[in-house]
Amino acid sequence: QVQLVESGGGLVQAGGSLRLACAASGRTFSSYRMGWFRQTPGKEREFVAAISSGGGTTYYADSVKGRFTISRDNAKKMVYLQMSSLRPEDTAVYYCAATEGIRWSRVASGVYDYWGQGTQVTVSS
Repeated sequence: QVQLVESGGGLVQAGGSLRLACAASGRTFSSYRMGWFRQTPGKEREFVAAISSGGGTTYYADSVKGRFTISRDNAKKMVYLQMSSLRPEDTAVYYCAATEGIRWSRVASGVYDYWGQGTQVTVSS
């Protein structure tokens, strides 16, 4: 089993910044591709960003590209989402996810093996 725990959520003003963190345990972190997703009440979970197992390749949803940065520290078994220029529409519960058996071309599909509990991000206008 792999456990993922998100942290760093909170309330921030529009235009501000926030950094989310995801701590992993249970398996070798460096073997997993990692992703961030978000969800608002009554809405389908939405892809935000993904990073390759070695950290050399990233992919972002168009809605966050240029504003968010995903990164990882395999030695610390951590993945991060640095969010800048935040907008009210970024308000959501943000989830960290891990996978070993997904093709890179499908990292935005939401088909991941493990999910964290989520952390709330609220952007005020």
